[in-house]
Amino acid sequence: MDVLLLHRIHFAFTVTFHYLFPQLTMGLALLIVVLKTVGLIRGDERYSQASRFWARILAINFVLGVVTGIPMEFQFGTNWSEFARRTGGVIGQPLAMEGIFSFFLESTFLGLFLFGEKRLSRWQHWGAAFMVFVGSWISGFFIVVTDAWMQHPVAYRLMPNGTFELTSFWGLLLNPWAWLQYAHTMCGSVVTAAFVMSAVGAFYVIDKRSVEAGKLFLRVGVIAGLLSCIAQIFPTGDLHGRYVARYQPAAIAGMEGLFRTQTGAPIVLLGQPDMEQQRIDNPLAVNDVLSFLAYGTTAAQVKGLDQFPRDQWPTTLPLLYYSYHIMAGLGTYFVLLMAIAAVLLWRGKLYSSGWILWPILLSFPLPYIANTAGWMTAEIGRQPWVVYGLMRTADGYSKYVSAGNSLFTLLGFMGMYSLLSVLWIVLVYRIIESGPTAIEPHSDPKAITA
Repeated sequence: MDVLLLHRIHFAFTVTFHYLFPQLTMGLALLIVVLKTVGLIRGDERYSQASRFWARILAINFVLGVVTGIPMEFQFGTNWSEFARRTGGVIGQPLAMEGIFSFFLESTFLGLFLFGEKRLSRWQHWGAAFMVFVGSWISGFFIVVTDAWMQHPVAYRLMPNGTFELTSFWGLLLNPWAWLQYAHTMCGSVVTAAFVMSAVGAFYVIDKRSVEAGKLFLRVGVIAGLLSCIAQIFPTGDLHGRYVARYQPAAIAGMEGLFRTQTGAPIVLLGQPDMEQQRIDNPLAVNDVLSFLAYGTTAAQVKGLDQFPRDQWPTTLPLLYYSYHIMAGLGTYFVLLMAIAAVLLWRGKLYSSGWILWPILLSFPLPYIANTAGWMTAEIGRQPWVVYGLMRTADGYSKYVSAGNSLFTLLGFMGMYSLLSVLWIVLVYRIIESGPTAIEPHSDPKAITA
């Protein structure tokens, strides 16, 4: 098998598996702060009990995220040594800051939040929860800044030896691509947490145990889910898409399967890309919509793949096309599901409507799929560049690591991560099965202790 392909599969596997955990951690960190804040303002112990329940799941998720994230740092030196050598002067700084500042900040205050409730005042404990949220979201920011530089390089200088040097650290942090991508990514993490919280709540209500906890989880999860799902599409998704259309037009053409330049380009809802004939088979399209979404007017011309040399087309183009459409399709479904649930919640009928509780329960894996598809869209769309327009992926891998070594370690990671998956499922299942501390419908505010 081709060495480059194996290196790409290796990193794709590890990063995809790893991101299953941070997306829930970052989203839950925010929702736990919401629970703690509402509990303090209302003097309602139920919200504090709920935050303790979700903190246990967050802690397990955080540990698995750390364990699966560390090997990725080493892969820059093992599988992608040439990329690391040439770009380390730029990406090394945000990666180091992610590890030194945000990771230690998050882990330190997570320990205080989990084990310091009896020793801290109510507001100090709230502060620990808030700092966990801040640490996790700063961590996400530095990772996105690193990826955004690979998507849209800024504030750099090419040195005579072929390496890249950072010319402005603030220019790197203020990369417009990074902020748009960060907003979109964080909304995705809240969507995941909201769906997981709602699903657990629906499970308790359907199963008729810990019903009050289930209702609370549903209420918070549905509200957070609706807001984050809308924000995921507009403004964050819309603005990010327009930026991609401006700076990576080949990626947009590949995402939509637009083989030929068109004025008033349609958006394809369904269809199969035919690479030999360079067309979409059985298309279900809406005219002019792609031009409007990309450039704000239905009269805009959208460049097709025919405007780019074949060696600059996104590699594995069908996978890019399907990833994008899975992401977009699931995003639309999320908004519809949470909008219906929110209306029923407002009318006081959500908890007794099994026809909507079951879809909420069964939909909890879908945000993981949507987020994975979104990252696949971004990374495959950037190909064939590892740093867009500056360095090709084929020039960045470790040429002295054989295909056999790469395959051997890939199989090892697959085996180890399979065991970690089983461990995560068992631990989280035990927490959900045991249920939260009894949450009664009318807690006495005086029961809250400092």
